[in-house]
Amino acid sequence: MSEGTRNTSVPVTRGGRMESVTQAFVTHRSLLFTVAYEMLGSAADAEDILQETWLRWVGVDLDTVRDQRAYLVRIATRQALSHLRTLGRRKESYVGPWLPEPLLTAPDVAEDVELADSVSMAMLLVLETLTPTERAVFVLREVFDLGYDEIAEAVDKSPAAVRQIAHRARAHVAARRPRGVASAAETRRTVEAFQRAVQTGDLQRLLDILAPDVVLLTDGGGVVRAALTPIVGAGEVARVLGRIAAAELRPTHVNGDPALIVRRHGEIDTVIALRVDDGLITGLYAVRNPEKLSRLGRETALRR
Repeated sequence: MSEGTRNTSVPVTRGGRMESVTQAFVTHRSLLFTVAYEMLGSAADAEDILQETWLRWVGVDLDTVRDQRAYLVRIATRQALSHLRTLGRRKESYVGPWLPEPLLTAPDVAEDVELADSVSMAMLLVLETLTPTERAVFVLREVFDLGYDEIAEAVDKSPAAVRQIAHRARAHVAARRPRGVASAAETRRTVEAFQRAVQTGDLQRLLDILAPDVVLLTDGGGVVRAALTPIVGAGEVARVLGRIAAAELRPTHVNGDPALIVRRHGEIDTVIALRVDDGLITGLYAVRNPEKLSRLGRETALRR
């Protein structure tokens, strides 16, 4: 750690070592999960990173750790980077559009603009266009505001190199990040109108709330039926959405975005996250890959 890093380690006796190790990990678990998720776009993989981080953390001599939070972030980041490179090779053969695994979030997450934006489907897709190291640096700097020295240790680069990478990644994301922010009330009205239109099969109402250049991405992973290319245009998107009129629709929030859970025969069939700009729906992200819906299925089952 850098000399200016504050010492946040807990004095450890032999008998209390495991308690101190566990306490530190539990304290920062949410942060570590979010770092891993934003780098990987997969809650399941983020949980794997947490497990790997824990296994390494329990072997660390706490007396040598000046800042437990920074040390844990460094372990998680390195594991996520390694995993991200492997995932990149897998995605090259992925069937159809790849979308992040939907992460169930509370409605009030949307009020934290920075957090909601950083985990949104649209932003995670932008982050997919960065190299693994650029993605790690961007997430750690722009989302979690870590210092350049801390990030340098996490990604095995010099602080000067990290500054250059951060600048490059920031410019890359700024040129591609979605623009326009709708108020909470406006978003709620639009989503409610969208749900009614889909449930009733009202094509005209759908056309009224879909932006002319709306884009629908569907991720079936080659396992279930899904469009293999983006569907563009209000007419085409409305036609596809008309097929789910008979399904059960339940509003929720995933990745800080309003969303609908589509159920058939009591099972989750699809999760559709919505992007709303100026009262119109400009993006729809429909996850159908069963592997990406299992975690959300368990969580929603507990809440029903």
